[in-house]
Amino acid sequence: MKMYILVRDDVPDNFVPVITAHASLACYKAYESEPAMQQWINSIFKKVVCKVNLKEFENAKNEAQHVVLTESALHNQEVCIAFCPREEYSKAFRFYKMWTPSRDRKDYL
Repeated sequence: MKMYILVRDDVPDNFVPVITAHASLACYKAYESEPAMQQWINSIFKKVVCKVNLKEFENAKNEAQHVVLTESALHNQEVCIAFCPREEYSKAFRFYKMWTPSRDRKDYL
């Protein structure tokens, strides 16, 4: 059982750790009474953070049980989606790339 957190690929790297921390908490608060969330929080509570392009981000909004986060420091843009943990995700999730910081970007700390 995993919680997927999708971050837009145009979000500066230095924002991602805080955004994803907020996303996991917001998702927990939104779905804390769901049996799947209770099972997840009482086990290892795995999280997978992926970077997605704008099209993938918009398509992911069609998936069930998610929260979308905005970032005030980025003009209140939607930057992240966190999904209530589940055993199985749609096929699209298999193709998302894991998030890693880009060492060649100017915003890298």
